[in-house]
Amino acid sequence: MEANKHQPLPSNLALKTGISAQLLVPLRSPPGVAEGRPQPCKREGFRISSAVPTLATMKSRSGIKSVLAGLLVTLAQIFVAVVIIAPEGPLSIRYDTLVQHDSYWFANILERGYGTTVPPIDRKIMEVSNVAFFPAYPVVAALLRYCLHLSTHVALLLAAQIAAWGFWTYFFLFCDRWKVSRPCQWLAALAIAAHPAAFFLIAGYSESLFLMALFGFMYWSSTEGGRAKVLAVIHGYVMSATRIVGLPCALFPVLNATFQKGSPEEANGRCLIRRIVSPIAIMLGASLGAISFFLYCFVRWGRWDLYMLTQNAGWAIVPDYLAVFKPENYHWLVPALRDPTQASQMAMTLGALLLVAIVLCELLPVIRRSSTWTTRLGFYFCGAIIYYLSVSGVACVQMESMLRYEFCLQALMVLAIVHLLQQVRLSFAARVSAVAVLGVLSASGLALQFWYVWNFTRGGWVA
Repeated sequence: MEANKHQPLPSNLALKTGISAQLLVPLRSPPGVAEGRPQPCKREGFRISSAVPTLATMKSRSGIKSVLAGLLVTLAQIFVAVVIIAPEGPLSIRYDTLVQHDSYWFANILERGYGTTVPPIDRKIMEVSNVAFFPAYPVVAALLRYCLHLSTHVALLLAAQIAAWGFWTYFFLFCDRWKVSRPCQWLAALAIAAHPAAFFLIAGYSESLFLMALFGFMYWSSTEGGRAKVLAVIHGYVMSATRIVGLPCALFPVLNATFQKGSPEEANGRCLIRRIVSPIAIMLGASLGAISFFLYCFVRWGRWDLYMLTQNAGWAIVPDYLAVFKPENYHWLVPALRDPTQASQMAMTLGALLLVAIVLCELLPVIRRSSTWTTRLGFYFCGAIIYYLSVSGVACVQMESMLRYEFCLQALMVLAIVHLLQQVRLSFAARVSAVAVLGVLSASGLALQFWYVWNFTRGGWVA
């Protein structure tokens, strides 16, 4: 027994515990008979194809490392913004400079709740109509303010920064799941942190809460076990209650379950339906965040779409769902440093180029031979839908704020590229070239980000 303990179990054994196994086929049956029997549909939890074993559990050691790595990146972002770049003054004043622009709207919702006229007024007056923002971020900040007796601004910032810590933690947890080396993990984190709008993760905005909830939703919905499903629903609820684009992102587990590769016996429709029952339940639970907000608006004001009406009245948002197909919306220019609108317009173009480049990479023969593309499909879908809806919403206002929205796309695509590179063996020269290009782009992005932080902390509009 000692000599054989490292040998793999026969194919007719299913691993049950660390020291025992359960027979799926009686050993007395002749091999030919056993192989000819129809196999039942697999009823384990929802899985996705991955480069690692399907059962994805968070090991305590790698989990602690991911938590610490996420905390380190978050603290580094706060230190650079508050200690190095923010205006001179007491530390508390420098810290408060991360509350600007949209942060005041969240503070207004936190302090007085939602209020509006029906129909909403055609101006941006938060004391009259503030139903233009989803509720999750101000609710989380309100809980922190109540429990810790904080000021409104500190509660907003602390909520965003804790969420940023969670986002970075899930990023490193995904990397650990895929067995990505630590140097590669830090290079990938640099590719995200160097985005010019990455500082919004630690400012008084909802980007960090949305990304934390989105990454957590994707992580737990692709993990087996009842506890993981509950955590997936909780993260999904927060995701769709934070940003309206979180509602279609709830399709992530269903998409993965539909395209995952199973045995030939599982190809029939009945097995597919059984396989996606649990992901559909997770999707529905995740959608309740946005649905509950719409229901609240309907019960209180008689209009479930009051959020959209307020966006249209106060911000002149008229969605153009064909905007991504119109060449005039793409701008090929080097944006002026003092023109954030041009930066957002260029971000829209760069986001489209990023998506096209990834599609072309997936079509390369060396990658097509791998079956792991199904793992990345959900990331591509969420990134594409966030990009599409963001462009559709801001096309009517010259792509204003697209720089901030495109950051969410880049975070997702970097994570997908990390998984892609795990499946492709690059030569030494290719690796060196990739690191050199990443270094140049990251240095440029960080320089631009520092300029934006300097302006933002002094009240300037960035995105």
